[in-house]
Amino acid sequence: MAGHQDETRAAYDGVVELYASMFADRLETHPFSRNMIGTFAELVRGTGNLRAADVGCGPGHLTAMLHDLGLDAFGLDLSPGMVDHARRAHPALQFDEARMEALPVEDGALGGVLAHYSMIHTPPGELLPLLAEQVRVLAPGGLLLVSFFATDGPEPVRFDHKVTPAYSWPADRFAELLAGAGLVTFARLLHDPASERGFLDAHLLARRP
Repeated sequence: MAGHQDETRAAYDGVVELYASMFADRLETHPFSRNMIGTFAELVRGTGNLRAADVGCGPGHLTAMLHDLGLDAFGLDLSPGMVDHARRAHPALQFDEARMEALPVEDGALGGVLAHYSMIHTPPGELLPLLAEQVRVLAPGGLLLVSFFATDGPEPVRFDHKVTPAYSWPADRFAELLAGAGLVTFARLLHDPASERGFLDAHLLARRP
């Protein structure tokens, strides 16, 4: 697992400022994503546990959004460059370096985990243990919102992401992985592509029983 993560970290460290300039306000033109995150935040608030992690937080714009939506949100990212940018851009919030399969969070501590296109670089064979780690840090009743590129085919598809190689997933297959990790998927949204690649955008909302 360390090999592809080292490549991913180096790739994102090399595009911090460009990436931040492209994505910091992107949700203003992506109403489906924006509203799914709003729904996630509302449901997390309903659990009574406001602590939420934005895993793979990048420049920290969604961590700030979760904070504005009433959550006690903090950001975690593999890239030290992204963490440094997020700290400078949002000095009132907490950001730390972390690998998604080894989160620096206590068991059952969180009401929510947001994984917004942050699992797309993980090879299919390594995704289940990564999901299990998100389950570990969620309290019973806690929520995971995971967003990714979706494909209509039966298998994940590797593609050349603009930063580093990534994978698109059949939504049903991804939901099966969530079930295998111990989560119950109760809502999903698939919508037309927001990029020239032609993949659907997928959002799955799941709960830890």
